[in-house]
Amino acid sequence: MKITVYNDWDHVPKAEAEGTDMAVLAWNGEYRKGDVLEFAGLEPDNFYVVRVDAAIQESFVLIKRSEVTFPIPFYEKKESLNPLAFSGSRHYIMIRKAEDFEINAYRNLALNTFDRHEDFGVYPHAYANVETRGESVFEAKNATDGIIAVKSHGEWPYESWGINRQDDAKITVDFGRKVDIDEIRLYTRADFPHDNWWIAGTFTFSDGSTETVRMEKRIGEPHVFKIVRKGITSVSLDGLVKADDPSPFPALTQIEVYGTENR
Repeated sequence: MKITVYNDWDHVPKAEAEGTDMAVLAWNGEYRKGDVLEFAGLEPDNFYVVRVDAAIQESFVLIKRSEVTFPIPFYEKKESLNPLAFSGSRHYIMIRKAEDFEINAYRNLALNTFDRHEDFGVYPHAYANVETRGESVFEAKNATDGIIAVKSHGEWPYESWGINRQDDAKITVDFGRKVDIDEIRLYTRADFPHDNWWIAGTFTFSDGSTETVRMEKRIGEPHVFKIVRKGITSVSLDGLVKADDPSPFPALTQIEVYGTENR
């Protein structure tokens, strides 16, 4: 496998590193607008552990392509990330094949710090039918990035999934393969009095089954739902009912889905 940093306008490598089961790229230099991380020589439909930057947590992911690219974010697109990420003149990028014990572990199956707004063949992948004003700090992927800071909204670490006041808002986590789950946790944003909150919502699973749940006003504590499903490939959350409060702004800080690979 191979990691390469290049600029999209000329594709001339700035730095690169290769390996068999793992590749590590540590390089000196500054990122420029248009720079891209490329991970090549991958085995499609295999599990990998990826770290795109020293300031971003590594992720366990399923990659379905032999090559994936990750454009370096700048300006507004970077506001949902740690401001240290992709900055400075020293950088660390890593990809390796996942170990069997990692693949077989019980874990949060929704977590993915390597996700992009677009579906680029890396799973889990979060997407939604609305994201407030199309801003990066309100994208669906923010709800699966592992950052739980609920008492404000906007730039990192307060990024969230924002619904732009849309009554039929829906978020989906696509696992990209069959998984078995037994628990879902929701961390709702709690920037009161700016925020509203949801009192109900409905989970819909890829097998067609649904589960309606109740919620309440909370600050930092998760809503925990013991829900068992086997062999599902995705879960969606919609049917969201706002509380009777003057604020029109409920939002989701994080969704966690606990379970294992389908056995």
